[in-house]
Amino acid sequence: MTPLYKRAVDLSLPPGAEPPLTNASAEYLPHPPQSENRMRWTKHAEKHPVSSFIPLPTSAPSPIPRIQHDFPSESWLGRRKRVNRQKVVKEAFEHAWKGYKTHAWLRDELSPLSARHRNTFAGWAATLVDALDSLVIMGMEDEFQDALHALEKIDFTMTDATQINVFETIIRYVGGLLGAYDLTDGRYPILLKKAVELADMIYAAFDTKNRMPQSRWQWTRSAQGLAIQPSRNTILAELGSLNLEFTRLSQLTKDPKYYDAVQRIMNLLEDAQNRTKIPGLWPMMVNAIDLEFTDPRFTIGGMADSTYEYLPKEHMLLGAQTNQFQKMYAASMDSIKKYLLFRPMTKDGQDILFAGNVHTSVSTKIHPEPQWEHLKCFFGGTVGIGAKVFDRPEELSIARKLTDGCIWAYDVMPTGIMPETLQVSPCQSMESCEWDEQQWYQDVRRRLARGSKADDTVKEAKAIIKEKGLQPGVTEVSDGRYLLRPEAIESVFIMYRITGDKKLQDDAWRMFQNIEKMTRTKYAHAAIDDVRNAHSAQLDYMESFWLAETLKYFYLIFSEPDLVSLDEYVLNTEAHPFKRPSTRT
Repeated sequence: MTPLYKRAVDLSLPPGAEPPLTNASAEYLPHPPQSENRMRWTKHAEKHPVSSFIPLPTSAPSPIPRIQHDFPSESWLGRRKRVNRQKVVKEAFEHAWKGYKTHAWLRDELSPLSARHRNTFAGWAATLVDALDSLVIMGMEDEFQDALHALEKIDFTMTDATQINVFETIIRYVGGLLGAYDLTDGRYPILLKKAVELADMIYAAFDTKNRMPQSRWQWTRSAQGLAIQPSRNTILAELGSLNLEFTRLSQLTKDPKYYDAVQRIMNLLEDAQNRTKIPGLWPMMVNAIDLEFTDPRFTIGGMADSTYEYLPKEHMLLGAQTNQFQKMYAASMDSIKKYLLFRPMTKDGQDILFAGNVHTSVSTKIHPEPQWEHLKCFFGGTVGIGAKVFDRPEELSIARKLTDGCIWAYDVMPTGIMPETLQVSPCQSMESCEWDEQQWYQDVRRRLARGSKADDTVKEAKAIIKEKGLQPGVTEVSDGRYLLRPEAIESVFIMYRITGDKKLQDDAWRMFQNIEKMTRTKYAHAAIDDVRNAHSAQLDYMESFWLAETLKYFYLIFSEPDLVSLDEYVLNTEAHPFKRPSTRT
């Protein structure tokens, strides 16, 4: 069956790259699978065992600058406004959770229009596990206890999937279990037990000659004792975004093998960082067999994003016991500022920033393609955290402008929701940028009317703008869907916690109301087809991050600032909170 959706990470895969498992295995499962017909995971002796593990750093944690704003006491009126908003967000979560529990319990995802379900992440109840810590955060104790009981029924040794996406499994399942374990102060041992159970299985994906994981793990080969190898076309984010979860697992279990597995990857990335075609950055695709970084495409968006996100976060989780991640972050930020950041032209002259993409084989000069995508909206929050923990205060303004750019991309659309991907008119200068209607027309024509010989180019541009539903400054909406993504509210939340600026709460409330209006269904919430259409069709699709991330961030921005404080927890790329060393006893 052709799925109704396509994840953004799939949009630009080069020839030979494996398609994401989420497309290959997404299917309706009207009845429970027959477990007796499936292969069961069996552990075999490693073919390439590690002779000596890289140990966790053992020095005392170093002081890390405070991240959160020193919030003053709020007024009675301010508190009432905030709490009322929070209640509405919680009701949306309860509505979606009820739909999942009623119609898709112990399945990966609810199909929110048909009230059916999909198994897209190996069939291990992805939404349930991903939402565990959200239930804790929102005080839904009865639902949390029900979920804990259901965990016993999840058998990680069996799946209908022929391949397992290592990255998605680690961030959603292992991260979800560890986040709930940390958030409840270890009171529920089953959470750590199940995390270890799954991680020990996934660890077999690292059993290759060079210890680089096979990112789309052919688990049945490993279960039969056969050899596996990594791919020559490995997505950067799927290689460079495994370290938080496995580091935390080693911290909790005192077993160094998890940290060793991911630290080998980070050492490789550090060694290669200044030998790529844009020193400081890593390309979108990595040859994980030959350890080559020759792909000419560079971005901080889909296929790369969380590799950069995890640099300051791993530094925090390790208690600043090494300077490795600070150095890697500094090198990446220097190149991002030099080659990727640009200012888009807006009709009201807003001083905002986006980060484009670069293809180094297109031109001898490096100019960013003026493209922005929802997945990139995490970057404002990442730069904000980096500015605080690495004492780079001059970059706080960059973080705010990136975050404001995402807010602008929401506000400019007829639905008040940002699309998956759009292109814009870039400014010629970062310092000043007056609105130029003619330049916008030219950029639209250059983008969408290539080769046209029309006599009246302005008329042609206006016709394209009307036909494509383009808003001022936008030259193309190459993917108009909204997939319930969290990245924009993630950065709005982080920047609110950093600055205390209540305008960001108002921005979040406006975003939430528009999303709730367009996505709510009888059973839960659904992705929508086109944010340019105020009457857009809904898609029968609700990925687990809606409950794990999007609604969690909306809830937290209206919470007391000490609920999941950024000075006590580090959140993984799926918004699962891991305790930082300074808060552990």
